[in-house]
Formats: sequence, C-alpha cells, structure tokens
Amino acid sequence: MQKPLPPLGWLRTFEAAARHLSFTGAARDLNMTQSAVSQQIKSLEGYIGQPLFLRRPRALEMTEAGLTYLPVVREAFRTLERGTRAVTGAQQNAVQVQSNITFAVNWLGPRLPRFREAHPDVQLNIFTELWEPREMAEGAAVEIRYSLRPSDTVRTELLRTDHYYPVCAPGYEVTLENLQQKPLFDCSNLLSNWQNWIEDQSLTWQNPAVTYSTTYLVSLSAAIAGGGLCLTHDTIAKDLIAQGRLIAPFTYRAPMPEAYYLLLSPIAEQSPGAVAFADWVRREIEADQKS
Repeated sequence: MQKPLPPLGWLRTFEAAARHLSFTGAARDLNMTQSAVSQQIKSLEGYIGQPLFLRRPRALEMTEAGLTYLPVVREAFRTLERGTRAVTGAQQNAVQVQSNITFAVNWLGPRLPRFREAHPDVQLNIFTELWEPREMAEGAAVEIRYSLRPSDTVRTELLRTDHYYPVCAPGYEVTLENLQQKPLFDCSNLLSNWQNWIEDQSLTWQNPAVTYSTTYLVSLSAAIAGGGLCLTHDTIAKDLIAQGRLIAPFTYRAPMPEAYYLLLSPIAEQSPGAVAFADWVRREIEADQKS
C-alpha cells in the first residue's frame, strides 16, 4: 500500500527551516514557537525515515536527504501557488469570452495584442462555437453573437450591423453575366444568402448551386484559394481585403438581416476585466466602422 503524503504543515515548516537554516528563523516566519518547529521537523524526519538537518551548536546544516528533498518540496509549493491563483485571485481578472469561430479567428485574434497592451492584467479565455448557441455557455461573462436578435435572457446590445457581398481571390475572372457558372460558397442557415443577394440584383436565375459549410472559415478559405466566390461581410472580411487576399468584384452590398450582438451575463457586472473587455470591443468595432 502506498504511503500517504506527509502533512502540508510539516512541509511548510521544513521549507522555512531550510531557507533560514534556523528553527528560530522558521518560527518567526510561520508565527510558531521554536519548539513547535523543532517538533514538526522531527515528525517529518520520522515519517521519511532519515534526518533532514544536522543540528550544529550555532546553525543547522542540511543532510544529503534534506538537500535532495528541498527542491521537490519547493516545486510542489510553487505548483500549489499557481493553481490557487488560477482559481482565486487571478480569476478575478480572468474573463471567459464566447464567440463564433470565424469572428474569433478573423476579427478578435488579430486585435488581441492591442487588448493585451491596453489591459495587461486581464486574462482572456476564449471559447468558440461553430454556430449560434441557444444560450451563453456556463461561466461565460461576455459573448459576441452573430445572429438575428437574441432573446433577452441576459443583457443584450446591438454591437454592429453590416452589409454582405461576394468576394473572390484577386485575378479571379467573374461578371454578373457568368456568375451562375462559377462555384459559389456560403455559410449555412443564414438569411444573408446567395438567393437573396441574387434577387436584389434582379438576376433571373433561381436556386443557385451553392456549397455550404457551418462556418465562414471554410467558404472564405475556398475563395482565397481561387476556388470560386463566397458571401461575406466587412466584420470578417475587411482585413482580408486590405491584405490583398480577397477582392469584392461587385459594387452592390446588401444589408444583413443578421447582426453582431454583445451579450453580458450577470458575471460580467461584477468583473472589472469583463467590463474592460466589453468596452474595448465597443471601441474597436466603432473604429472599424469609421475607417
């Protein structure tokens, strides 16, 4: 049967005595009596089965066993300290953020260095969804949701409306006249779709053949690779267009029925980090729309 670990208090006393090479110094650090420190060290030595210190007239001297054991104990305390900070003090400035994966990759990710520079004390934990969740994830403080108006089960505010339009790779040859013959890609289950965009253009062809995916990331990747055209909107495509990876071959842009919403759970109201992140997102979105 495996022997259980010694009491944590004994290990703390051992570490303090080793640091000071003195029972008196350890007692002062731990607010204990010298005799109590001595007794705990004796108990630990009895548990281990060998001495950890040599008692000299003026100071302690560590034995080989003590020198071997000390770094193990210190590393264990460091691990405990890191873990405790992760679930207590450090978590006060840790913010769980939820968004769809395309927004996280194309909009949020490239801007995170700016957030980090402005708020180095706030730790973001970012969780992504392929599609609109019915509710905020358990523990989430802030969510950026792309959808029709969400239910008001939590505090919800309109973050951004947008327009949708086709994009393709630079050099891809397409016109409104031959668009029907081109491969078309889109994100599924949206009202901002090819059929509606085509009808707005007064084109006569119906039921276009479209390859659908559950995330814009797939359709955008296909377009970037020169595989055809996909529908998108500025929030997720503006940077890709600015980088020259995509172009918008047509001038018409249709208003999206869907929009971006900022959802704040009750957790956010009590979290300075969540408030800071939400304010930062608002400012970044506003700056994007002005540029």
